[in-house]
Amino acid sequence: MQKPFFNKKLVITLVSLITAFLLIAFSIVVRNDRSTPSFIQSIGNSAAGVVDTVVNAPAEGISKFTGSVSNLVNTYQENAQLKKKVDSINALQVENETLKQENKQLKQQLSLDKSLTSYDSISASVISRAPSTWQNSIVISKGANAGITKGSAVLSDKGIIGRVSEVNKTNSKVELLTTQDDSANRFAVQLIDNDGNTVNGLITDYNTDTNQLVMGQITSKEKVKKGTKVITSGLGGTTPKGLYVGTVAKVVNQDDGLPTKIYIKPAADMTNLSVVTVAKRQD
Repeated sequence: MQKPFFNKKLVITLVSLITAFLLIAFSIVVRNDRSTPSFIQSIGNSAAGVVDTVVNAPAEGISKFTGSVSNLVNTYQENAQLKKKVDSINALQVENETLKQENKQLKQQLSLDKSLTSYDSISASVISRAPSTWQNSIVISKGANAGITKGSAVLSDKGIIGRVSEVNKTNSKVELLTTQDDSANRFAVQLIDNDGNTVNGLITDYNTDTNQLVMGQITSKEKVKKGTKVITSGLGGTTPKGLYVGTVAKVVNQDDGLPTKIYIKPAADMTNLSVVTVAKRQD
C-alpha cells in the first residue's frame, strides 16, 4: 500500500517542479517582450515572484540554520575560553591567598624573634609530620649546619610548641608539647596568680579529646583561677623563661582545695604548623 502512495508523491513533486520551470520561462519571455500587454507582464512578474519565494525559502532557511549553528559554535568556544580564564583567576587567587598567609606568618615570626633577647633565633619550615606520630613530633628544615642544638625551644608565632630532640646536619626533629611519649623530656612551666604567687609544675600529659595540656607535679598550695596565663619557668637551663604556653582551662583540686592537675589550653595551634622559630641559647 505504501509504494503507490510514494509514487504518487513523486509524480506530484515532478509536476510541481516542471510547472515552476515553465512559470519561470514564461515570466522571462513576457517581461523581455515589450509588445506583451501590461496585464500579461504583471501576471508573469507575479508568477516569477511566487517561484522566487518558493525557491528562496528553503535557501534562506538553510542559511539561517547555518548561521545559528555557527553562532552556537562561537558561543561554545567563547564559553570555553571564559571558563579557562575563570579557572586561571581562581588559581591565582588561591596562590595569592597562600602567599599572604605565608608573609603574615613570616612577619609574625620576625616580630617574635626580636623578643628572644638572650637567645639566638633561627627560622625554619616544617618539612615532615608523620600521621602515626602527629601529636608527638615534627621535622624542620634546619639542623647543625644552621646552628641548631639539641634541647633548644621551638615556637610558632603564638607560643611555644616543643623542643629539639634530635639534630642532623640539614634537619632536626622537634618533640611537641602534645607528645604522649612517656620518655619525653617534660617542660617546666609556671603561672602567677592574682596575688602575685608563683605556681610551678611540669607538662606531664596531653588530653586529645579536649586538646588540652596537663600540668602536674604542682609544688605550690596556692589556688589557681581559670584564664591564668601559663609560661615556661626557665628551669632546666635550655628553655628561656617567659615563653607563652597557654591559659588555664580547668583545675582539678584535692579534697582540701589544693590543685593536683591544671588543664591548659595551648596558645599555639598544634594542628597547623608551617613556619617555626628555634630559640638557641647564646654562647
